[in-house]
Amino acid sequence: MQVFKFGGASVKDAAGIKNVAGILATFKGEPLVVVVSAMGKTTNALEEVVSAYANETGTAQELLNKVRLSHFEAADELFAGDKLHSVYADMDKILSRIEEMFEKKPMAAYNFIYDQIVSAGELLATLLVSAYLNYTGVPNHWLDVRNCIKTDNTYREANINWEVSNWQVREKLLPLLTQNAMVVTQGFIGATIEYFTTTLGREGSDYTAAVFANMLDAESMTVWKDVPGILSADPRLVPDAVQIPKLSYYEAVEMTYYGAQVIHPKTIKPIQNKGIPLIVRSFIDPQNPGTTIHTEDTVNPKEIPPIVVIKKNQLLLNVRSKDFSFVAEENLSGLYNLFAKHRVKANLSQNAAISFSACIDNVPYKVEPLITELKANYNERIFANLELITIRHYTPEAIERFSRGREVLLEQKGQTTVQLVVR
Repeated sequence: MQVFKFGGASVKDAAGIKNVAGILATFKGEPLVVVVSAMGKTTNALEEVVSAYANETGTAQELLNKVRLSHFEAADELFAGDKLHSVYADMDKILSRIEEMFEKKPMAAYNFIYDQIVSAGELLATLLVSAYLNYTGVPNHWLDVRNCIKTDNTYREANINWEVSNWQVREKLLPLLTQNAMVVTQGFIGATIEYFTTTLGREGSDYTAAVFANMLDAESMTVWKDVPGILSADPRLVPDAVQIPKLSYYEAVEMTYYGAQVIHPKTIKPIQNKGIPLIVRSFIDPQNPGTTIHTEDTVNPKEIPPIVVIKKNQLLLNVRSKDFSFVAEENLSGLYNLFAKHRVKANLSQNAAISFSACIDNVPYKVEPLITELKANYNERIFANLELITIRHYTPEAIERFSRGREVLLEQKGQTTVQLVVR
């Protein structure tokens, strides 16, 4: 049994869905769980709907209508304009639930509203994919992942209840694999025990697929991307990036920790715990074997080139104690507790006698409350519009190349990794 994950780029329109169906047709009759993300930029579009509804701008319905139109147009192309196909009614039910929310004033917390609305993207996309597969003779069963993945109520970044979810997967998903061989379901979303919809964090579909792979003891998990595999850098930023045929779990975790976008940071642990290979392949060129992530004994470290991860839109936050007390032990613990409280990750941190610096993602809804609380005991300085460059397996030439002509505000260098905060 295998688990496949297809991201939004692979199903961005009707042509993309047809391409995905062509790939899946080659696995017809095999037990397969297919995890699918929202189409293209649908999540962004639904985030605009959330903002409009929560802020009562009066444009929420208009924005939702655009989402409806894009999905119905895709359906028109997929099903030759057959408006009687059941997928139209199924999608309308999802959208109608959101419209019912619009009939009331937004009284709930923003993050709760966010999850109830944004989750529709995955539900709509999987309805289209599943219906088109059946339409083209690839039998499958559509599964609402909220019946399987149970979480706490940390909306927008929910934590999975592994015990309950494992039981639900075996009760509700496993029997379907023997009935129809292929199951199409959603990534990124789950539900509380009370059945309120939650999300697992942006780009969380990889994590969903890894959870299923773990719970079903899959032989492998494959993430289908618009790149040939894992590359030594983002080809949009580094045109001469090269494909890496094999990586260890450890190396992949390091890459995702430092911000590589190929796979979600939480993806590796569930599959590593079961020794399940993770394969990154191209939906554009499915004949390319891609990159395999597995145990360290399958990888020759000498074959790994310098790996460059560039994170944009970074802030360098520097705080100094107001009373000149040392930033050590007790104070340092308090600082990290504040970061954890506001769910702000320090991508790089450094402390001196009375100061502490951290490079963080510029996410206003997290950063602003953190800074407000820090001001009680610290004086702060913020440097914006920065980049964090991380080079794994660095060479002097690589450091010189990526720092050339840049002002380095902070640098950390270890045995295998160097990080530079630059502007």
